[in-house]
Amino acid sequence: MTPEKRIAVLSQEIRAADAFYYQDDNPILSDAEYDALRQELVALETEHPHLIRKDSPTQSVGAKPSGKFGKIKHTVPMLSLDNAFSDEDVSDFTARVKRFLSLPEIAPLAFTAEPKIDGLSAALRYEKGQLVSGATRGDGQVGEDVTANLSTLSTVPKKLGGADWPEVLEIRGEVYIDHADFETMNAAQLAAGKSEYKNPRNAAAGSLRQIDPSITAQRPLKFFAYTWGEVSAPLSDTQMGAVLKMKEWGFSINPEMRRHDGPADMIAHYTEILNARAGLGYDIDGVVYKVDDLALQTRLGFVSRAPRWAIAHKFPAEKAITTIEAIDIQVGRTGSLTPVARLAPITVGGVVVSNATLHNADEIERLGVKTGDSVEIQRAGDVIPQVLRVVEPRDEKPFEFPTTCPVCDAPVSSDVDEKTGKQDVVRRCTNGLACSAQAVQALVHFVSRQVFDIDGLGERQVEAFFDKGLIKEPADIFTLRARNDEIKLESWEGFGETSAAKLFDAIDARRDIPFDRVLYGLGIRHVGRTNSRLIAQHFISWGKFRAAVPELQNPVSDAYMGLLGIDGMGQAALGALAGFFAVEGNVEIVDNLTAHLNIQDAEAPTSDSPVAGKTVVFTGKLERFSRDEAKARAQSLGAKVSGNVSKKTDYLVAGPGAGSKLKKAEAAGVKVLTEDEWLELIG
Repeated sequence: MTPEKRIAVLSQEIRAADAFYYQDDNPILSDAEYDALRQELVALETEHPHLIRKDSPTQSVGAKPSGKFGKIKHTVPMLSLDNAFSDEDVSDFTARVKRFLSLPEIAPLAFTAEPKIDGLSAALRYEKGQLVSGATRGDGQVGEDVTANLSTLSTVPKKLGGADWPEVLEIRGEVYIDHADFETMNAAQLAAGKSEYKNPRNAAAGSLRQIDPSITAQRPLKFFAYTWGEVSAPLSDTQMGAVLKMKEWGFSINPEMRRHDGPADMIAHYTEILNARAGLGYDIDGVVYKVDDLALQTRLGFVSRAPRWAIAHKFPAEKAITTIEAIDIQVGRTGSLTPVARLAPITVGGVVVSNATLHNADEIERLGVKTGDSVEIQRAGDVIPQVLRVVEPRDEKPFEFPTTCPVCDAPVSSDVDEKTGKQDVVRRCTNGLACSAQAVQALVHFVSRQVFDIDGLGERQVEAFFDKGLIKEPADIFTLRARNDEIKLESWEGFGETSAAKLFDAIDARRDIPFDRVLYGLGIRHVGRTNSRLIAQHFISWGKFRAAVPELQNPVSDAYMGLLGIDGMGQAALGALAGFFAVEGNVEIVDNLTAHLNIQDAEAPTSDSPVAGKTVVFTGKLERFSRDEAKARAQSLGAKVSGNVSKKTDYLVAGPGAGSKLKKAEAAGVKVLTEDEWLELIG
């Protein structure tokens, strides 16, 4: 047999084995047999590279890193679902559908029901049967281009099987990791001295969004198909028929999907799935019902950001009874002391739970929990375990909340709300970054995904580097490579030349960083992602912000008042920001860091509307639209929405009952508009 023919045969056999293993859960080859086929194929393709086929199984790994994700606009928006939380909600949903369609209550109406997978939504676009792009859900309108990463999934066909598929076909579904694979992943993490993944969904999301697709290829991701976006021809007359078509074309569909004729059968199916949940092998958080008739789906259409023809029946939080073995105090990056209950391990919703938050001293007192108590716990939102109540108390003295930090022994205090005079329930260490726990957690926050997102530098690595005195502040991260002759990271346990080089490259890749991420990375209390973004959009450049920092100490300065006027920016955040930069040591830490960075300007308004870049204030009782809608519309057109009138205000939009703000605007010469005039202005 010629090499060309042998490659074709091997490719076909491997794809068939993949289909049986991933789609039907019925492997036809042993692991050794499967590996032998792949090794032979790799050897032949290495020897005859001109014979590598586009659809070769080997082409699902090792793709060249993209460097960053592009954007893909969804031609059909990826919307969310309304929720039902009770049997009554489900009955109300079916009744609403019938009323909208003018159907009698007794008229038959079919619905499909399927488990709601707790994973990451993704869309796959096929043209003439070939996969051309893949995207995350994103904001529903625009998602991230993760085509190369999705191509590494064995359950994502690169070429459609079967027949009769539309020329343009966008299949949507959920990327997930099953329980068995998740346990294997965490075992490997621990063996490598790394932090465990918190849950399968987060692990799936992080795995799919790897810059290097070869890393994604090493993760056990799977894909369930259940709906579609843009199609050039109808898939079927019914939801069930369309999903069965997807199976014919090579996609995995959920075997628990059923068709029902009314709410009684739908609820019975829900109960069946709820009882079988722990044994399914993957995380679900409810059951989704959809009108089966696609013509009726079209008539029903959408309301807001959800379809009228579908609803998600969510599961109640799972509960269990266990014993509190100890109560520990954890110190967070802002100094907060959080009590954590160490539990006798117990399985809740398929996950072994051994810790639960007790929130604060007031919550401990309210619950009356003590070491040794038998307690009821639940996974809130199916993620964060929490203690609900004491089931059987133990006759022991109450837990005494510490008055000094358990890490650095500094005094503990609570903030007082200036408006109400009430003391905050959260108690904090007063030692700031001089407390090693706060310093470490601040560094962990700095490298986390939503901030600098440095691949390969997680909590365990940060703790190790901190303990050895190699990283004490963020700037130290960016000097690691220069200091490696002394450090010799490649000789450390868990590292080698390759992994050390990858870490240094990952750090260097973050020297170019957006303004808002730098500010968020400083870990200033009350200055989270949203406020960091607002501040960045206000100043545009880091240089302008840094120059304005000294003025923030003066609460009547232009810089301070300008920030206070931003809609959503409060005095707590501004006070924390000013207080942070009032400490000389903090300023030194920031300047040390920014010396190693190229900080990208925030995006200025790009709208060509007449209000782009203008500052607008809304006051009075708006009649043509809600206040929230008015603000959102103005911001979408590039305007800055403020809550206060100042000399920098461009427009005041006044509804009936406008009071002091209207008088102040008139006195300052600010242009005042009625609602109709505002609508005319923005078109």
